[in-house]
Amino acid sequence: MESNETVQKPANIRLDVQEKPTPRQWLTLSLQHLFAMFGSTVLVPILTGLDPGIALLTSGIGTLAYLLITKGQIPAYLGSSFAFIAPIVLLNENSGVGSALVGGFLIGIIYALVALLVKAVGPGTILKFLPPIVVGPVIMVIGLGLASTAVNMAMYEDSTAKVLVYSSKHFTIALITLGITLFCSVAFKNFLSLIPVLLGIVGGYIASLFFGIVDFQKVIDAPWFQIPNFTVPFVDYTPHLTWEIILIMVPIAIVPISEHIGDQLVLSKIAGKNFVEKPGLHRSLFGDGISIMIASCLGGPPNTTYGENIGVMALTRVFSVYVIGGAAVFAIAFGFIGKISALIHSIPSAVMGGVSILLFGIIASSGLRMLIDSKVDLSVNRNLVISSVILIIGVGGAFLKLTENASISGMALAAIVGVILNLILPGREKTSTEQ
Repeated sequence: MESNETVQKPANIRLDVQEKPTPRQWLTLSLQHLFAMFGSTVLVPILTGLDPGIALLTSGIGTLAYLLITKGQIPAYLGSSFAFIAPIVLLNENSGVGSALVGGFLIGIIYALVALLVKAVGPGTILKFLPPIVVGPVIMVIGLGLASTAVNMAMYEDSTAKVLVYSSKHFTIALITLGITLFCSVAFKNFLSLIPVLLGIVGGYIASLFFGIVDFQKVIDAPWFQIPNFTVPFVDYTPHLTWEIILIMVPIAIVPISEHIGDQLVLSKIAGKNFVEKPGLHRSLFGDGISIMIASCLGGPPNTTYGENIGVMALTRVFSVYVIGGAAVFAIAFGFIGKISALIHSIPSAVMGGVSILLFGIIASSGLRMLIDSKVDLSVNRNLVISSVILIIGVGGAFLKLTENASISGMALAAIVGVILNLILPGREKTSTEQ
């Protein structure tokens, strides 16, 4: 990648990065971005046992912090990251929610350190350690590793119970939800095609009402305004950094950092600006890291830049940071609306299982797409070996036990092994910074 590459500005931009929309444009376009990220952002906390209202709130606050740190020059929305679902669940089960939040804060620090590295040596250095042949299969591991979670949520009355009870009613609702989501994603060509997850959840929820598995009374009883259920360090728990947290969370950072870099490259292309050069990839990574730290201090999952919102910008040709900021403001407001939080909590697991089947499959397919788009030749033994080892270690559940309470497992171990194999096996292609 050439950092000084010039990008031609497209002529069909409706609102450029720092252009201000009219009040009507601001309202409609900001709500559009809110709907685009809503389904995925609330799904992560539902799966990890965190509060969806807090996730909405911290996604909004994190996005505003990101816009401030990047000097209002990069129109990116930050929402809940799927990469940390498995490690958050594991830490939550083993040591409590406090450990998961400490781990999230540690990830924010890792982002900040990587940002300093990128500023010092340029983005090419980090890309040397994270080529597509490593990142692609690791992304596939994220989706495939969560496959059983999605299926269990779809098929059983309570997927978290020790004894699983099959329910044809729940599975039917999951299939209805999946069908609506699939139809909306392929049949619509306008804005509705960008929010199939939200439409699928709404359709599945309506079906659940007819099947009688929704407790709507909590929504009726909930107040319109309420203080979100924050989980604050030194108030709700005492932070402790352990080897278990470090070994489970830190290696996972490879994946969202790689996705972040890819998002910046895609956004630069569609907006006709080189965001990697100005305001710089280091600012973008640092802003993402700060947003993760904020989320962790309030009880939310780690954030990441959202491809869904990049898709909205590509469709509308509106790149105004004021619109992105507006979506963030609405997300914060939703976090304080009690009925919205109660409504989210009332969504049956079968509905979330239905959309998860598609979402987790898309994550796995995105890793495959990265390999294809990057023209990775799997007929080359070196590439075939690296991808094969990453997939089997990650999906197979391999782990490296280091102490009685700490081990490196699953996606983390797969990512580490992939990076090492890429560095030591002969035939590695050099990056532009090495040539």
